[in-house]
Order: sequence, then C-alpha cells, then structure tokens
Amino acid sequence: MTSSAQGPDQASDRGTDRETTSGPARPGGPTANAMRRALKRARDGVALDAGEAAVLLQARGEDLRDLCASAARVRDAGLEAAGRPGVITYSRGVFIPLTRLCRDTCHYCTFVTVPGKLRRDGHGMFMSPDEVLDIARRGAEMGCKEALFTLGDKPEDRWPEAREWLAAHGYDDTLSYVRAMAIRVLEETGLLPHLNPGVLSWTDFQRLKPVAPSLGMMLETTAERLWSEPGGPHYGSPDKEPAVRLRVLEDAGRSNVPFTTGLLIGIGETYEERAESLFALRRIQRAYHGIQELIMQNFRAKPDTAMRGMPDAELDELAATIAVARHIMGPSTRIQAPPNLVDGEYALLIGAGIDDWGGVSPLTRDHVNPERPWPQIEELTERCATAGFELRERLPIYPEFLQRGEPWLDPRLLPHVRALADPETGLAVEDAPVVGRPWQEPDEGFTRNSTGRTDLHHTIDTEGRTADRRDDFDEVYGDWEALREAAAPGMVPERLDADVRQALSQAADDPTKLTDAEALALLHADGPALDALCTIADELRRATVGDDVTYIVTRNINFTNVCYTGCRFCAFAQRRTDADAYTLSLSQVADRAQQAWDVGAVEVCMQGGIHPDLPGTAYFDIARAVKERVPGIHVHAFSPMEVVNGATRTGLSIREWLTEARAAGLDTIPGTAAEILDDEVRWILTKGKLPTATWVEVIKTAHELGIRSSSTMMYGHVDQPRHWLGHLRLLAHIQQETGGFTEFVTLPFIHTNAPVYLAGIARPGPTTRDNRSVTAMARVLLHPHITNIQTSWVKLGTEGAAEMLRSGANDLGGTLMEETISRMAGSSYGSYRSIQDLIAIADLADRPARPRTTTYGPVTEERRTAALASDGHLPELLPVVE
Repeated sequence: MTSSAQGPDQASDRGTDRETTSGPARPGGPTANAMRRALKRARDGVALDAGEAAVLLQARGEDLRDLCASAARVRDAGLEAAGRPGVITYSRGVFIPLTRLCRDTCHYCTFVTVPGKLRRDGHGMFMSPDEVLDIARRGAEMGCKEALFTLGDKPEDRWPEAREWLAAHGYDDTLSYVRAMAIRVLEETGLLPHLNPGVLSWTDFQRLKPVAPSLGMMLETTAERLWSEPGGPHYGSPDKEPAVRLRVLEDAGRSNVPFTTGLLIGIGETYEERAESLFALRRIQRAYHGIQELIMQNFRAKPDTAMRGMPDAELDELAATIAVARHIMGPSTRIQAPPNLVDGEYALLIGAGIDDWGGVSPLTRDHVNPERPWPQIEELTERCATAGFELRERLPIYPEFLQRGEPWLDPRLLPHVRALADPETGLAVEDAPVVGRPWQEPDEGFTRNSTGRTDLHHTIDTEGRTADRRDDFDEVYGDWEALREAAAPGMVPERLDADVRQALSQAADDPTKLTDAEALALLHADGPALDALCTIADELRRATVGDDVTYIVTRNINFTNVCYTGCRFCAFAQRRTDADAYTLSLSQVADRAQQAWDVGAVEVCMQGGIHPDLPGTAYFDIARAVKERVPGIHVHAFSPMEVVNGATRTGLSIREWLTEARAAGLDTIPGTAAEILDDEVRWILTKGKLPTATWVEVIKTAHELGIRSSSTMMYGHVDQPRHWLGHLRLLAHIQQETGGFTEFVTLPFIHTNAPVYLAGIARPGPTTRDNRSVTAMARVLLHPHITNIQTSWVKLGTEGAAEMLRSGANDLGGTLMEETISRMAGSSYGSYRSIQDLIAIADLADRPARPRTTTYGPVTEERRTAALASDGHLPELLPVVE
C-alpha cells in the first residue's frame, strides 16, 4: 500500500472541477510563501504551531495533495506501529436515540425536538425499555456489536415532561436511565454500549464507566464567541461552552475512560480557531492518552433550522482539516470521518489520513443526519480496497485500549468484550455470536481470599519495599512533560514580602477577623515573626482546649493497595501483578480488628486502594465483618474517594450509600483524599481522584446524616501558601455549616518514593518553616470552628511532632499499630508508637497526655487498662498468617 496514489484529485468523481494547482494566494488567505513553508515543515515531520496549522487548513489543489500525502504517511506509520498496516476500521452497530429532548438549543440541530411534537407523533419523552431492546436484539441478529446511545443533554433540567417521565419510571435523572438501559442491553442482547449523553461530571464518569466500554462527546469547537455571542450556533446552549466541554474531556482522561470526540467544521469558526481547537485536543491527549478517536465532521445545513442558509463545509476543507489533525495529533490517534457525509469521496478522505469510518448500521439510520443514509458495508469495503486498504470491523473500544488492560476497561465488562474481540488483534471477530451475558461483580472478589504480600504492614519496616516505583511508572500517571509545565510555578516556594506586624496583632486580638491578605502574610512568616505566630497559636490552643495532649489507641487496616487511580503523590498504590501488591480477605480484616481490641484499641481506621475488582458493596462487608467480630470497636473508615467509588459501583446516590454503610457498622469517615482542595493543584497531584466539589459533597452529605469526619491537608509538593489559605478557609466554611469535623490533621508530603517527586516535578516535602506555619495557621484560621489540630508523628518523628505541639497542635493521632501508606512513601519513623512513646512526645512539649475516642470523648477504664497492659508488646502480634 502506498499513500501517493490516494491524493484528492485521483479520488474525486468531480476532479475536473477541483483546482489542481496551487496558483496565487486566495484573497484573504495565506501567502504562497507561508503555504510553502508550512507544507515543507509538514513533509519534514516538524511539529507545527497554531499559525502554521491555520495556514495548512486553507490548502487546496496541489497544496492539498502535498499536505494529504504527508499526513497519509503519518497515518501509515501509526497503523504499522499498531500492528495492523493497511487496515481501516469501522464499527457495525445500531443507533438508539434514547431521547430527543435536550436543554440546549443548537442552531443547526434537527435531532432535538420538543415534548409536544413527540406527543403528536405518538412517541414518549424517552424510548421505552422495550423499544430500546427491540432495536438492540434486531441489531444482534444482524451481527452488530455496538449500541450507540444518542440523546440530548439533561432534558429534565428544561422540560417538566422529561422529569415527570423519569419519576414515573423510577429514575432520578436521565443518566440513571442511560445506565439502566446499558446494563439491560449488555445482559439481554450482548451488544456493547457506546454512550453519548453529552456533558458529564467526574462523578458521572464513575457511574457510567462500569456499564460501557467507551463514551463520547464532540468538542465541536473551542471558539467561545460561537457560544457567547447572540446569533452564534451555540448561543443559549449551556452545555456547548468550550471550557465546559474541555473539562469533560479532561475528566474522561482522569477516569481512564476510552473517549471519542472531535470537531464540527464549518459552523462559523475561523481557520485560526479551528487550529486552536486541534491544539486543545492535542494538549488533553498528551496529558491523559484517553482519546481513542477523533471525528472530523463537516457541517451540513438542514431545513427548518436557524442555520439552514449557511453553506455546507466543502469536502476539500474537510480533507485539509483531517490532514492537519493527523499532523497535530500524530500517528497513534485514530481519526474518523462519517462515511454518509462525504458524497462518495471516500478516497479523498482516505488520502487525507483517516483510518476509521466510525459506526455504520445495517439497521438504523443516522438520527443526527437522517437525510444521509449509511453506505452499504460492501460498498465501503470495495472503496477501501480500491484505495489500497482492507476494511475491518472493530468494537466500540479500540484495540489499543483493550491491549492496555486495566484500568481502561471495567472488570464487569470484560466477559462481554472478550466474547466479541479477537485476542490477537483486539478487533472484532466478525462472526462471533452476539448474545447477552450477566453484568455482575467479578467472581473472585477480594473478600474471599487474600492475595499477595499481606504481611507488608510488618515487613515494610524490616525488609522495605521491593522497588522505588511501579513498572508502569512512565505510562500510568499521564504525560510527565505536560505535568512539569503545569507544575513549574509550584516547584519553587513563593515568598511574600509583607509587613506581618498588623497581621500578628490581629491574630492575637481576634483571629476570626484576619483578612486574606493578613492571613497570607502570616503563612509566609519566618524568623522572629514565625516564632511570634507560633506563640499566638499556642496560646490560642491553651485557651480553646487546654494543655492536654490527646491520642487514640487505634489500628490502621489498609485492606488492599491495588489501585489504578493514578495519584502521582502515592507510593502505596500497586498493580495487582506488582511484587508489593496485596489484598486482605474479610477474615483477615476481622482478625486484625480483633487483635487491636485485645490490646486496648478503641478504633480501627480502614482505607484501601480503588481495586478494580472491588464490588461497591464490599465496603459494607468490611464494616459488617469488623462489627460482628468486635461489636464495641469504632469503625472509622472509607475516604470520600472510596465513598464515591462504592456509590457509583452500586448505582446508589452518595446519601443512599452512606446510609447503607452506617447500617453495616460505619461510625465516622476519614477526611482524607483532600490533599489540597484546589483543582489547580489536584490535577497535578492526581490523575483520577475526585475533584474538590465532589469531596465537599461527600463530606457535607456525611455530616448531614450524622456521620462525622476528620479533615486533612497534604502540603509541601507543588502547592503554595495561597493554596493552604483557600483550603483552610473552605474547611472552616464547611464546619460552620455542618459542625461535623472532629479535627484537622496536618499531613506533610513524604517525597522519597512519591512518583511526582521521582519525576522531578514536586518539591522534597515541606520545610520546618512550612510545618510550623501550617500548624499555627490551622489553629488560627480554623478557630473557633475546628478546635482539635493533629500533628503526625509518622511523618515528622518525635522531635518534629513535639515542635508542632508548641505551635498550636493539641493531638498526636494514634498508635496506628500498622502504617503502610507513609512507610511505602519513604517515611523513616516506623509504623507503631506505644502509649509511652506518645506520652514522651507530649513530655518534650512539657504537656500532659491523655487518651481519647474518635470523637474526642473520654475512654472507658476497661479500655485504658487493656491498652496499658499490652503497651510496648504490640509488634509481636502484628503478622497475620493464614
């Protein structure tokens, strides 16, 4: 196969009408010299900038031929590298227009309608389950493998009729119905859902990922004026704001969802704006590698729309856009053009660099472009062969994502996908029987049997970790170079030259009246000013909670470290195949809780990785197993990230899930997974963890249900004092609203084995100045709302923790008994402190010490006696062998 035979002129049935020489520059277009330079850079494989891309988007005639030839070579190299040279793919599927209602009013759309018209035509507000399954079953009988769900954005927000229909059928919102129908299609027909529900939040992705191998949403354009200005094609459509749609693409990448997106060209954007859209897509692809295909779709005017008089985007313009997209996105991105919109010019677009035709249905029409019938697959096969290519069927999830494995495909979908995929190529087995299969939790849940290095909590102190990083270090966390650019401002700590005298005076007089400017000045304080701040904080601590240093006899139980979330600060997470990976059985969790109770503990703190096989109900099983074994122990468990994971996997709301967890034995939750509550920092620190707004939602919901929580902040990485200030202000605001926080825990970043540090992006943890400043300002800024400030002996050691007790802290946390997370990150202060060790830290600060409960109440005499009787002998009890 060669690319030179696929130029636009040879491909065209109307080639005699198309310009065949570059000729002089068109009026208003680029100069001939600019075009020549840009074409040469494309031929030479040099990275294009946005200006050069805008020039090349205007290539026509011989210039277009030249551009397409170089783009086709890039495409061919990508197919060669993917192991399928000379193959163009398509997906055989059915289209399921679940609802044609939408809250947006795009001026070119004929898909969307209104409730009255649906009623007049005898249709419901949504397709019924029977209608959905009828299409899917007939498609399965015809060998289709994809069920493409198309629908409008959040119609219930605009149309009462949509809300009423959903409520009458038992669904909270449109996405709940989408999820339910996707499961029924999987179970009853075997088709693989590809969902196009429009704008999604991070939480929405967690809800839908378990029921669909892939999702999609067209970016269309990043030209904001087309959305914001009256008369624009997207004016009045809240979901078409470019920033919102870009955030969706980022959340898809963070959630490891194979995602389809693309551009709609010819809707009024300039060439410069189109180039900017392509570069925005490249930026997101570099960061997350989650875009499985780009659709380049040409605008077609339709009658009865506001844009009916606008000219169609010409096919040469589409070909130029495809070729430029190929050069910008590179060989590994799959690029698609809908075959029913190209007027038979298949070879033109093949020559421009596409490698996929998208979904083609032998059963259903294109509901977005109903006037454009699908070509017969036999015709498409012949046209590809004429251009030197073989047409092969694929699944809605591309082979590259199947080959990546976890975490790109939820385990509950593996049986459905494997039944239809060629294990060698990842493409579809064309004659595979398409039959329904149960959608259920993996058969081998972690709750039955333990696996891996289950003694890690003990041997991390004696033998250490196997390696300082995971084998997939270069891939799992995203693009390190892109992160390095984003993190550059946080690599060097900011210093603020400000007069702190007024701020110190205000902090001493009434800390609740500190302005943000004054608070920021104090967060930057050093030398004598920092000493004065710590003195003020210590006096405020004494006036608020007294001199007692509190501690809790507790045991940490990290029930699994298998996790694919991609937190870049975390050295604890492992793949299931890594040497240090482990998962405890339910009986082992209960055994460790029993051990803790026997030696005087009042609490177990349980958290784990987001294991892909973990059922959403497993958290209930863990809490229940502990309470059944040790009824009197307090279960402090499950971070907000775990709460969201459990809720989305079970299909429950956060409130419903927390209610079930409490019934199973959950008492309080840790306010971890907070890191820094500023998404500017969070998306550098973590690839896939929950955003700030979702963390806040979980915490507030828990508090409303009477489930109290701690609060935390991890600092000293790519953050700055202004981020600390915002974080502390937000916690104070939540506490004023709910009163549900028991304490604030300072968590200094442990850098040694943290991926973000090993990649050269983060600072090597906070300085002593930072630790004193954060502790003191936590006392000052959270007063009088959060009265308990905890310091971490695990991260700071004995001397460091004592210094924080002199800087405003009043609590030392727990004995822990086992502590794996900080130790895996490189903390050198061990996994256990006896009661006498904690009392010794308080002695260094000249303070008395006393035990407490999780909620800072008094400890019973029986528990105190049991704890003191076993104190110092604990490590002999730690290993659990089954």
